[in-house]
Amino acid sequence: MTINIMVCVKQVVDPETPTSAFKVCRDSKRVIPAIGIPPVINGFDENAIEAALRIKDSSDAHVSVLSLGSNFVLDVMKKPLSMGADELILIDDKLTEYFDPYATAYVLAEAIKMIGSFDLILCGRQASDWDQAQVPMGIAEILGIPILTLAQRVEYTENGIIVEKPITTGVGIFEALLPCLVSVSNELGEPRYPTLRGIMSASRKTPSIYTLNDLSIETDALLPKLELIDLFLPEREQNIEFIEGEDDAETGRKLALRLREENLI
Repeated sequence: MTINIMVCVKQVVDPETPTSAFKVCRDSKRVIPAIGIPPVINGFDENAIEAALRIKDSSDAHVSVLSLGSNFVLDVMKKPLSMGADELILIDDKLTEYFDPYATAYVLAEAIKMIGSFDLILCGRQASDWDQAQVPMGIAEILGIPILTLAQRVEYTENGIIVEKPITTGVGIFEALLPCLVSVSNELGEPRYPTLRGIMSASRKTPSIYTLNDLSIETDALLPKLELIDLFLPEREQNIEFIEGEDDAETGRKLALRLREENLI
């Protein structure tokens, strides 16, 4: 029997973007994409892709990748295909730029319903841009399915899914019947690199692209439940003072006295 796996991924600003290139528009409360630095797939989502592909390696599985956003860079979004996923589905709509976690979870859940039957949904534990970790739980709640979080190993069996996750006393082992959702953490291990054959195969595949209209979603259902009050880069002030002495011992003594004056020691 084929297991249908849906992996939800997100295109995010590259976390390695230099601080000097990272800019925020305070008026619109949006991050301004850095010129010349392409986005990437969220790192935790790549772990989720890897978890799906490991199941595919050992069983009959069909892996679909679903993403919600706008201004997709196809060379970036096709990476899961080059890693071994079977199909890519994009919900591309400008309105998604203003979504809060609830609206994101709601649209992804509706898209999953539209796509058809699924057995297992995999998500990264959180996205590197907002770090809120709310969307996976929202999807599971809306679909009415169980969720297992922070998985470091995901195993498919005839009876369901077995998940290992870190707990305060070591490692916990949990089991759930299908369908269910699992959020995957980086403890799973490094995602596989795309092969040349995979890259060539991905270049020949065309993603399925939909808009919110295609999902017949009423805008009232997308009203934000989270209000963003402000978004800004914190200002940092640095003062540098050089402490000098005739030798190392005197320099150290003067430094200790200066630190004591500032109540740092």
